[in-house]
Amino acid sequence: MTVYLRLMYALLRKLYFLFPPERAHYMAMHQLGMLTKTALGKKMVSSFAAPDQVLETRFLNMLLKNPVGLGAGFDKNAMFLNQLEALGFGFVEIGTVTPLAQEGNPQPRLFRLPADNALINRMGFNNEGADAVAERLKKWREQKAGSREKYPLIIGGNIGKNKVTPNEDAWKDYAICFNKLHHFVDYFVVNVSSPNTPGLRELQEKESLRKIIWNLAMINNGKAQAKPILLKIAPDLTRSQIDDVITLAAEVKLDGLVISNTTIDRSGLKTPVAEQEKIGAGGLSGRPVRARSTDIIEYVNKQTGGSLPIIGSGGIFTGRDAKEKMAAGASLVQVWTGFIYEGPGIVKQICQSL
Repeated sequence: MTVYLRLMYALLRKLYFLFPPERAHYMAMHQLGMLTKTALGKKMVSSFAAPDQVLETRFLNMLLKNPVGLGAGFDKNAMFLNQLEALGFGFVEIGTVTPLAQEGNPQPRLFRLPADNALINRMGFNNEGADAVAERLKKWREQKAGSREKYPLIIGGNIGKNKVTPNEDAWKDYAICFNKLHHFVDYFVVNVSSPNTPGLRELQEKESLRKIIWNLAMINNGKAQAKPILLKIAPDLTRSQIDDVITLAAEVKLDGLVISNTTIDRSGLKTPVAEQEKIGAGGLSGRPVRARSTDIIEYVNKQTGGSLPIIGSGGIFTGRDAKEKMAAGASLVQVWTGFIYEGPGIVKQICQSL
């Protein structure tokens, strides 16, 4: 059945790739949504795509049905949770969410690089804002309240700052998102590593990070139930900057890291330079990021003696890729670009391999 699904998606992908990437994304998810609105349709989708077995995984006191998740940026506004749950994901990270709604960067802002099994995006944190996302999550939670599932879909909240917010006030934006989403997500990821918001990566410097994380930790400690806080880092950090992150993580008792975000490095791509120049700036994801993200995972794991939990992300297309991340020190893995190229059976394929 998995082979049949892959062949079927190979044909569908040719159709979707005729459309601009952003339009194809929403087309595919809305079509999947129509299928999963009925019990029969949801069962059909699950039988094709969802893993047959449970790979029970505990991570930061959260119980997951399997360790395969979907990275932030795919479901920015928590619109597709039912569809993604039907596909078998153990967890989904929504966002990046900012306090106020923002349109993001002008289109086109998402580009395929098929020769490299990669994407370039400069979305710019386009989202409906924390209030709208919180309301959608609230309704989803209410609908799921009576289901009594042993393995409910784990939801992560990836949070960022608005483009117009100066860096010195960024900590306030993260606090606003944290408070508004706290009741509705299972864990948080602080995103200071996207290359598509001007100046954002400057917040990866130690002192800026300390202010953001300390403030969130204090807010978290005042809640009835504290939620894990992780930090997502860029693959472009120097070894010295990674060491600073490790030191800060221990200092502020950070719950974990997501390694890694997209890269601004373009070295070694098969896509012609002229085409790259035509696309312009943005974060590169997919196969070209795999080795670098794995190297950072391995380095952080060795430096911390395995004491800092890690979600591995970057270039995961197959079970072998997932095993590589886990062997390096990741407890969970996230897909994104691999989902686009491999299709809805990617969770099943990875879980069968694991």
